[in-house]
Amino acid sequence: MTAEHPFAQYVRILGKGKTGSRSLTREEAAAAMSMILDDQVEDVQLGAFLMLLRVKEESPDELAGFVDAVRQHIPSTGITVDLDWASYAGKRRQQAWYLLAALALADSGIRVAMHGAAGHTAERRYAEQILQELGECVAHDWREASAALDQTRFVYLPLSLVCPGLQSMMDLRQLFGLRSPVHTLSRLINPLGAAYSVQSIFHPAYADSHQQAAALLGQANAVVFKGEAGEAERKPEAVCRVKTLREGQLGEATWPKMIDGRQEWQTDISAEHLRRAWRGDAIPEYGQLAIIGTLAIALQLRMPELSQEDAIAQARQCWEQRNRQRLG
Repeated sequence: MTAEHPFAQYVRILGKGKTGSRSLTREEAAAAMSMILDDQVEDVQLGAFLMLLRVKEESPDELAGFVDAVRQHIPSTGITVDLDWASYAGKRRQQAWYLLAALALADSGIRVAMHGAAGHTAERRYAEQILQELGECVAHDWREASAALDQTRFVYLPLSLVCPGLQSMMDLRQLFGLRSPVHTLSRLINPLGAAYSVQSIFHPAYADSHQQAAALLGQANAVVFKGEAGEAERKPEAVCRVKTLREGQLGEATWPKMIDGRQEWQTDISAEHLRRAWRGDAIPEYGQLAIIGTLAIALQLRMPELSQEDAIAQARQCWEQRNRQRLG
């Protein structure tokens, strides 16, 4: 008789039916993800595992365990950053205003590392593509990443650099026709160990899981909110509910609308629009409010003593003091 494959136990835990199945413990999740990243799992097992998780929805302990394993597969670089920024959703309705917010923070002296993956969903524009067009560094290796941070205080880290195995799993989206738990756990990896982390979700129900998993992972300070299209970008026309971690303590804040009415979809999501906005040549009210609103959340994360009004005022100052020559 053929011996059972070592990974089968993890598929069985998730797939024994309504009464027999359960979530993985953090330790089981870490062991399962390590096997996947070490290429010790058959393709059929991986597909079953990911889709069972998708149907069940990942628990905070599972997410923490997965990230534990991923971090063991990320090289120690010695690179230090202040702010970790996850960007995995892409844009299709509005310009990527969040990118200008992140660059303004960099111009203010904050070392920002953004990480993400491009191209896994059709008809979306991703940070990696847009930043390349803007002339910002999309790092090909860790030396280039370190140099970019020292020179401009900003770098974009492709998931293919951070953890190639995780990128391969994300690429399966085209085979499944569905997003998998990889899209959730990738936002939590904080590859350079920043003290502050900005995360976004598309479905509000995931906010609690992100917040609790970040706490389990020892992330002392973080914000998680539903942004425009799932990116960490405040929607000016909507109330923004932000899940927070402040020195390890879970909390929640509500930011009010900044503008009334629904905004029309943009037909041209191009880097040139962002370049003109950065220079100050042409920026719509919606775009400016999205930038200011996003900056305010990030600034309050780092300075929790600020009221929302003070954070907005500092955000406006940060935006006005950006280096307008940065994007050429």
